[in-house]
Amino acid sequence: MSIADDLREELVPEFERNFTERGEIGASVSVFYQGAELLNLSQGIARVAEQTPWTAETIVPVWSATKGPAAVACLHAMQAKGVWLDDLVKDVWPGFAQAGKEQVTFGQLLSHNAGLSALDETVQVDDFDAVIRAIEKQTPAAEPGTQQAYHARTFGFLLDQIVRLLTDAPSLGHYFYETFGRPMELDFWIGLPLHQQPRVAHVQPAKIRIGTQPDAFQKAYSSTGSLTQRTFTSLAGMTSVRDINKPEIQQLGVASFGGVGSARGLAMFYGMLAEGGTWNGQTLAAPVIVETLQTTLSQQVDAVLQSPIAFSAGVMRDPVDDSGAKLRHIYGSGVKAFGHPGAGGSLAFCDPARQLSFAYVMNQMEPGALPNDKALSLVRAVDRVIV
Repeated sequence: MSIADDLREELVPEFERNFTERGEIGASVSVFYQGAELLNLSQGIARVAEQTPWTAETIVPVWSATKGPAAVACLHAMQAKGVWLDDLVKDVWPGFAQAGKEQVTFGQLLSHNAGLSALDETVQVDDFDAVIRAIEKQTPAAEPGTQQAYHARTFGFLLDQIVRLLTDAPSLGHYFYETFGRPMELDFWIGLPLHQQPRVAHVQPAKIRIGTQPDAFQKAYSSTGSLTQRTFTSLAGMTSVRDINKPEIQQLGVASFGGVGSARGLAMFYGMLAEGGTWNGQTLAAPVIVETLQTTLSQQVDAVLQSPIAFSAGVMRDPVDDSGAKLRHIYGSGVKAFGHPGAGGSLAFCDPARQLSFAYVMNQMEPGALPNDKALSLVRAVDRVIV
């Protein structure tokens, strides 16, 4: 049998278990290998009310899985202008140099060490300028570089402002489309065009199963005034899952959580990175960007996620112990792998050492901030075939 046949034999039973045993409604998984899609499985219902079938062409909000493509767009803009991780953010963004942020580096910001996960001022998610003003005035919650705290909502605004200042692009989403989306014909957007709206699946809120005990993140999220809760509530206008289904929210192009696309689109983007930043003979991401994404900048028990998390420049990696062994395998077996999950269960990553990329997208959310067994069972299946 071919490697594609082997992969199908391993993946299909696990994918179908997502529907028969794990409560999935609609989902796709895509695996790219050596620059081509090796397998795509798609099944279920995209819009429950209309009973719209889910196909490989279905697109869906992917929450924080947006952060990976957004980070690469920001790194691309930085590298093109000769700005890199040790440089100070204020040298590009003068208004940032307030309230103890004067010495924040791009490396600290991209690795969630800037102390800006939560804002003291509540601002509307659809008012970009107000969010930027609030960030400029914000005093870091901890001395920059001393505490890793996942910038769940603010991260996209930080990156978007940097891209706007470094380029003539009107937004990070526009820059991403012109730099990667259009050349690759990606089925993924940070700022969804209105004409794509009929293809969008509706996301369903997570269901708390009887007898399930909340983990440390869920406890912190439910604790009034905690850094975790404040991180997710500083931006008003995104108070429920229903909001992410609104076309006007999807069109905003919030680079922290507003991406919409297919599994194929996300896996193709990471497939380009798995190929060293090249696609169809064209270099889209410089080698220094791909190498940087493989290099951990920070690993701590994250003050927001309440779990050991490793970050390189804007993407996550599996944390490791003192011997270098992985503490978990969200991004597969590869030691250089990187990617990003999305709330409720979406996941996208690549492993350049294996020329492999993977994406899972779905519409039935699950509790928690990190991927669940719907995606991880498929990652394990891929690891059994592509070593």
